[in-house]
Amino acid sequence: MKISARNQLRGKIVEIKEGAVNAIVILEIGGGEKLSATISLDAVKELKLSVGTEATAVIKSTSVMVATE
Repeated sequence: MKISARNQLRGKIVEIKEGAVNAIVILEIGGGEKLSATISLDAVKELKLSVGTEATAVIKSTSVMVATE
């Protein structure tokens, strides 16, 4: 599959935390760095995601904010 988004981070799924409707997927992207994404449980099942699966995080956003006091 080809996609126009340029912000792509390849890694391996190291954890999936399932909730009632969504799941938090933790992707290790190298150098000990991890990225988390909240996606639907349906998407986890459709993509057949599991710990150890290689995946690509595709980031498409006009702004990303993180704040702390």
